[in-house]
Amino acid sequence: MSKGPNFGGMNMGNMQSLMKQAKKMQKQMAEEQANLAQQEFVGKSADDLVVATFNGDRKLKDLKINAEAIDPDDPDMLQDLIIDAVNKGIKAVEDATQASMGKYTKGFM
Repeated sequence: MSKGPNFGGMNMGNMQSLMKQAKKMQKQMAEEQANLAQQEFVGKSADDLVVATFNGDRKLKDLKINAEAIDPDDPDMLQDLIIDAVNKGIKAVEDATQASMGKYTKGFM
């Protein structure tokens, strides 16, 4: 006995159940994305001479540079410290995003 039209082997009841699951998952994903956006992620260079703070949307919120990192005779060192701290901060956001959202994207990427 059929529960309605058949769509490629899937009846209407199964289709509705699948749609409910998709909406529930979409809501959970939106909640987790909002939660990530509220968090702060920190990247630190060697000896914490430069500290970069990001939000979950990968926006730089704060950049602290220790006076010891400022050597007028060696601006390349300061540049390297900033790059290191920023890259570590972005990596922290990416790792948290993967841990939180990865369960929804498994098998899709």
